Amino acid sequence: MERIKQLTLVDDDDVFVYLTKKTIKKTNRVDLINDFGNGLDAINFLKENWDDVDELPDILFLDLSMPIMDGWQFLNEFVKINPFMAKKIHIYICSSSISPEDMAMAKTIKEVSDFIIKPIHKEKLLDLITSV
Repeated sequence: MERIKQLTLVDDDDVFVYLTKKTIKKTNRVDLINDFGNGLDAINFLKENWDDVDELPDILFLDLSMPIMDGWQFLNEFVKINPFMAKKIHIYICSSSISPEDMAMAKTIKEVSDFIIKPIHKEKLLDLITSV
């Protein structure tokens, strides 16, 4: 199985970030896990490293409800810079929202690979990591 060089969590929920990191580390398939507490910090990181394959994540887990810049605002910015990115980033929305509107909206954004409702079970995380 191929290893994931880098995975990024964009979520302001410290417990979710901690537990997700711990679970991902146990898979022994991800070299580096970055996390950002809001979409603005994450999008700025991507803009600063758009041409550096080694710095860009392979997978990005995105929460919708965050301070400063929420997940939808992040996606609006990401869609603009995505054509210039040095590699494809698989974005998974990870949200506690069960809103049909949110799910429908996510399906209209081609950069979003899937919409996952929290909590994310260990098996689902492993499936996501191994499917990339």
